[in-house]
Amino acid sequence: MLRFIKGNLENIDDVQIYPLISLLIFFVFFVVLFYWVFTAKKEHITEVSNIPLENDTNNQNDEIL
Repeated sequence: MLRFIKGNLENIDDVQIYPLISLLIFFVFFVVLFYWVFTAKKEHITEVSNIPLENDTNNQNDEIL
């Protein structure tokens, strides 16, 4: 199976750049995410973390009525 994939990839010009681009995109995404998490305001994190609890409470109240 790998033989067929490897044979097709060898025919593509400059195929060695694709893993590098993928690694760069992966790294940049997680660096930006890491930065966002550490710079986020505590109030925002608290508000967002309570969203599932608020929705669950609203759904339970609707079912009782």
